[in-house]
Amino acid sequence: MSTPENAADVSAAPAPPEIPDKLYFRIGDVARLAGIKPYVLRFWETEFPALGPKKSGSGHRLYRRKDVEMVLEIKRLLYDQRFTIEGARKFLEARAKADLAAAAAKPPKRRAAKAAAAVMPSKGQADLFGEGSSEKLEEVRKELREILELLR
Repeated sequence: MSTPENAADVSAAPAPPEIPDKLYFRIGDVARLAGIKPYVLRFWETEFPALGPKKSGSGHRLYRRKDVEMVLEIKRLLYDQRFTIEGARKFLEARAKADLAAAAAKPPKRRAAKAAAAVMPSKGQADLFGEGSSEKLEEVRKELREILELLR
């Protein structure tokens, strides 16, 4: 029984490392996860606009989970798929545009339902004020105006 040529490629590709459940990662953490040197990460930041870690007050780079995933994707494209840096950048930009187009093509019914839910008061508010809520709201507004006048 013969195996397809691609079967060796699939089995040879290492599984992506498990990303710990943290909010922020330092450059050393990301470098260890990706198996690359920190200076490579700093270089990739200049080459890939989508890769932009935040800086702490002391100037340390703080990578979010999506940044770590982007680093792993860039490494896969460059090292495994043998893309050039420019080719990987264009590939990621094209994929981001396709993702945006797919998000825009979602049925408007969903977006309208979300918007309506955001505008409508929650059930909790109705329970809070109950019957005669308009009278209570007017009383609160009046008291707030009085406080505002005192502060002026």
